[in-house]
Amino acid sequence: MTCYRAHDPRWSYKPTSGDGTAIRGARFNPRGVPALYLGLSILTAIKEANQGFAHRIDPCVLCSYEVDCKNIASLTTGEGRAEFSVTMDEMACAWATALADGDRPSSWSIYDRLKAKCIAGVLVPSFAPGADAEDQNLVLWKWGPDLPYRVTVFDPSERLQKEQFSWR
Repeated sequence: MTCYRAHDPRWSYKPTSGDGTAIRGARFNPRGVPALYLGLSILTAIKEANQGFAHRIDPCVLCSYEVDCKNIASLTTGEGRAEFSVTMDEMACAWATALADGDRPSSWSIYDRLKAKCIAGVLVPSFAPGADAEDQNLVLWKWGPDLPYRVTVFDPSERLQKEQFSWR
Protein backbone atom coordinates (compact mmCIF):
# COMPACT_ATOMS: atom_id res chain seq x y z
CA MET A 1 0.00 0.00 0.00
CA THR A 2 1.18 3.54 -0.70
CA CYS A 3 0.92 6.08 2.12
CA TYR A 4 2.02 9.70 2.55
CA ARG A 5 3.54 11.95 5.17
CA ALA A 6 4.12 15.70 5.24
CA HIS A 7 6.78 16.56 7.78
CA ASP A 8 9.17 19.25 8.92
CA PRO A 9 12.03 19.66 6.40
CA ARG A 10 14.57 19.49 9.23
CA TRP A 11 13.67 15.81 9.61
CA SER A 12 13.95 14.87 5.93
CA TYR A 13 17.11 12.94 6.74
CA LYS A 14 15.01 10.52 8.85
CA PRO A 15 11.79 10.08 6.84
CA THR A 16 10.83 6.79 8.51
CA SER A 17 11.53 7.96 12.04
CA GLY A 18 8.87 8.06 14.71
CA ASP A 19 11.21 9.72 17.19
CA GLY A 20 9.32 13.03 17.22
CA THR A 21 6.08 11.45 18.41
CA ALA A 22 7.94 9.56 21.14
CA ILE A 23 9.06 12.80 22.79
CA ARG A 24 5.59 13.93 23.90
CA GLY A 25 3.36 11.15 22.72
CA ALA A 26 0.51 11.71 20.28
CA ARG A 27 -3.06 10.53 19.78
CA PHE A 28 -2.23 6.83 19.41
CA ASN A 29 1.17 6.47 21.08
CA PRO A 30 2.20 7.16 24.67
CA ARG A 31 5.23 9.25 25.53
CA GLY A 32 8.38 7.20 24.95
CA VAL A 33 6.82 5.05 22.22
CA PRO A 34 7.85 5.90 18.64
CA ALA A 35 5.06 5.84 16.08
CA LEU A 36 4.92 6.49 12.36
CA TYR A 37 1.80 8.42 11.33
CA LEU A 38 0.97 8.12 7.62
CA GLY A 39 -1.99 9.37 5.59
CA LEU A 40 -3.66 7.10 3.07
CA SER A 41 -3.90 10.04 0.67
CA ILE A 42 -1.78 13.09 -0.08
CA LEU A 43 -4.57 15.42 1.07
CA THR A 44 -4.95 13.58 4.36
CA ALA A 45 -1.20 13.88 5.01
CA ILE A 46 -1.41 17.62 4.36
CA LYS A 47 -4.47 18.03 6.60
CA GLU A 48 -2.65 16.18 9.37
CA ALA A 49 0.48 18.32 9.06
CA ASN A 50 -1.55 21.50 8.73
CA GLN A 51 -4.06 20.88 11.55
CA GLY A 52 -6.67 23.26 10.18
CA PHE A 53 -4.54 26.18 9.03
CA ALA A 54 -5.29 25.70 5.32
CA HIS A 55 -4.11 29.14 4.24
CA ARG A 56 -0.95 29.27 6.34
CA ILE A 57 0.94 26.04 5.88
CA ASP A 58 4.50 25.76 7.16
CA PRO A 59 7.05 24.46 4.66
CA CYS A 60 7.04 20.70 4.65
CA VAL A 61 8.50 17.70 2.88
CA LEU A 62 5.86 15.48 1.32
CA CYS A 63 6.98 11.87 0.95
CA SER A 64 5.34 8.71 -0.26
CA TYR A 65 5.97 5.38 1.40
CA GLU A 66 5.53 1.77 0.38
CA VAL A 67 4.06 -0.14 3.30
CA ASP A 68 3.90 -3.93 3.61
CA CYS A 69 3.01 -4.63 7.25
CA LYS A 70 1.27 -7.51 8.95
CA ASN A 71 -0.94 -7.34 12.04
CA ILE A 72 -2.74 -4.05 11.34
CA ALA A 73 -6.04 -3.49 13.14
CA SER A 74 -8.64 -1.60 11.12
CA LEU A 75 -10.59 0.73 13.43
CA THR A 76 -12.36 2.58 10.61
CA THR A 77 -15.67 0.72 10.98
CA GLY A 78 -17.95 -0.15 13.86
CA GLU A 79 -17.24 -3.84 13.30
CA GLY A 80 -13.47 -3.30 13.42
CA ARG A 81 -13.71 -1.21 16.57
CA ALA A 82 -15.96 -3.83 18.22
CA GLU A 83 -13.49 -6.61 17.35
CA PHE A 84 -10.78 -4.78 19.28
CA SER A 85 -13.01 -3.26 22.00
CA VAL A 86 -12.29 0.32 20.89
CA THR A 87 -14.84 3.12 21.00
CA MET A 88 -15.02 6.16 18.75
CA ASP A 89 -15.00 8.40 21.87
CA GLU A 90 -11.74 6.80 22.97
CA MET A 91 -10.15 7.40 19.55
CA ALA A 92 -11.49 10.96 19.22
CA CYS A 93 -10.48 12.10 22.71
CA ALA A 94 -8.90 15.52 23.19
CA TRP A 95 -5.48 13.97 23.65
CA ALA A 96 -3.50 17.24 23.42
CA THR A 97 -5.70 18.85 26.07
CA ALA A 98 -5.28 15.83 28.35
CA LEU A 99 -1.49 16.09 28.00
CA ALA A 100 -1.56 19.84 28.68
CA ASP A 101 -3.59 19.13 31.83
CA GLY A 102 -1.07 16.49 32.95
CA ASP A 103 -3.49 13.63 32.29
CA ARG A 104 -3.02 10.43 30.29
CA PRO A 105 -5.16 10.54 27.12
CA SER A 106 -7.75 7.77 26.93
CA SER A 107 -6.61 7.01 23.37
CA TRP A 108 -3.31 5.71 24.75
CA SER A 109 -5.16 2.73 26.22
CA ILE A 110 -5.81 1.60 22.62
CA TYR A 111 -2.05 1.22 22.19
CA ASP A 112 -1.79 -0.63 25.53
CA ARG A 113 -4.47 -3.17 24.61
CA LEU A 114 -3.47 -3.74 20.98
CA LYS A 115 0.29 -3.88 21.57
CA ALA A 116 -0.38 -6.66 24.10
CA LYS A 117 -2.05 -8.57 21.23
CA CYS A 118 1.03 -8.11 18.97
CA ILE A 119 -0.78 -5.59 16.75
CA ALA A 120 1.81 -3.58 14.78
CA GLY A 121 -0.44 -0.61 14.04
CA VAL A 122 -3.91 0.73 13.38
CA LEU A 123 -5.85 2.04 10.43
CA VAL A 124 -7.94 4.91 11.82
CA PRO A 125 -10.08 7.83 10.70
CA SER A 126 -8.32 11.18 10.59
CA PHE A 127 -9.29 13.58 13.34
CA ALA A 128 -7.54 16.57 11.74
CA PRO A 129 -9.67 19.70 11.33
CA GLY A 130 -11.43 19.55 7.97
CA ALA A 131 -11.10 15.77 7.68
CA ASP A 132 -14.00 13.88 6.16
CA ALA A 133 -15.01 10.21 6.16
CA GLU A 134 -12.53 9.35 3.42
CA ASP A 135 -9.53 10.72 5.33
CA GLN A 136 -7.74 7.83 7.02
CA ASN A 137 -4.37 7.30 8.66
CA LEU A 138 -2.11 4.35 9.25
CA VAL A 139 -0.35 4.57 12.60
CA LEU A 140 2.49 2.09 13.05
CA TRP A 141 4.11 1.05 16.30
CA LYS A 142 6.30 -1.56 14.67
CA TRP A 143 8.01 -1.00 11.33
CA GLY A 144 11.39 -1.19 9.66
CA PRO A 145 13.14 -1.98 6.41
CA ASP A 146 12.26 -5.69 6.39
CA LEU A 147 9.19 -7.89 6.16
CA PRO A 148 6.83 -8.51 7.84
CA TYR A 149 6.78 -4.83 8.90
CA ARG A 150 8.41 -3.14 5.92
CA VAL A 151 8.11 0.60 5.35
CA THR A 152 10.29 2.31 2.76
CA VAL A 153 10.29 5.91 1.60
CA PHE A 154 10.12 6.45 -2.16
CA ASP A 155 13.23 8.49 -3.03
CA PRO A 156 14.66 7.12 -6.31
CA SER A 157 16.58 10.35 -7.06
CA GLU A 158 17.99 10.51 -3.52
CA ARG A 159 16.73 14.05 -2.94
CA LEU A 160 16.17 13.64 0.79
CA GLN A 161 18.92 14.92 3.06
CA LYS A 162 21.18 12.22 4.46
CA GLU A 163 22.13 14.06 7.65
CA GLN A 164 20.74 16.86 9.78
CA PHE A 165 23.92 18.95 9.60
CA SER A 166 22.92 20.43 6.24
CA TRP A 167 20.19 22.46 8.01
CA ARG A 168 21.05 25.69 9.74
